[in-house]
Amino acid sequence: VQLVESGGGSVQAGSSLTLSCAASGNSYSGYCLGWFRQVPGEAREVVASIDREGMKFYAESVRGRFTIFRENLQKVLSLQMDALKPEDSAMYYCAAANRGFGGGICDRPRYWGQGTQVTVSS
Repeated sequence: VQLVESGGGSVQAGSSLTLSCAASGNSYSGYCLGWFRQVPGEAREVVASIDREGMKFYAESVRGRFTIFRENLQKVLSLQMDALKPEDSAMYYCAAANRGFGGGICDRPRYWGQGTQVTVSS
């Protein structure tokens, strides 16, 4: 499957952004999907994920501010980000894993998008 992110940009703290990830290929509905982010010099971290049953997982740092959702017919994964903070600035990647572990938590992703940059200024 191929994944293409869009929707990143530069915004002020407190603003909202919605990231989208369009997928091509088969078996989309069977994947466990997630959003990750990475800043230079640091490890890539999971932001949010959603399994094929619709169960969701959120990192503690974004819980209550970000919402992940998927549209299987359109093959789109989205991340609604509200109340953005400067520490949310990063390259955001969508990813697909062949399976999940329950509770919205995904296995190691097999497919990655190219990333979209989010910059939040104070």
